[in-house]
Amino acid sequence: MTGGEDAGRGLARRATDSRDEAVELAAALGESQQWQQPRVTPLDRRLAVDRDSVERGLASLVLTVIELLRQLVERQALRRVDLGDLTEEQVERIGVTLMALEEQMAELREYFGLAPEDLNLDLGPLGPLLPTD
Repeated sequence: MTGGEDAGRGLARRATDSRDEAVELAAALGESQQWQQPRVTPLDRRLAVDRDSVERGLASLVLTVIELLRQLVERQALRRVDLGDLTEEQVERIGVTLMALEEQMAELREYFGLAPEDLNLDLGPLGPLLPTD
């Protein structure tokens, strides 16, 4: 007999002992029904969520990632403008593009009923994901 078989028998014995104890307890309490182990199916383990909350949660997650990237690109563009290594045309094009992206983000937040602060994840001791300025 292997160690695995011993362990398996030990678990089976403990399960039987627990069941016997439950039957004894039910008898002591005067319950005439035979005790049955509760049945747990995979469906019982799933969360009950509605389609709207799933859609809103997914939209919030996606928009948070997009907002993070938008802010990073904006900071990088401002850094390059400050360094002076862009032409006036490039600066203008970047500014127009960033404003259009910010407008799109506002429209998407409005469509999904999200406020800007809804996109900011709290990272615990690290603070918020997005700057609050």
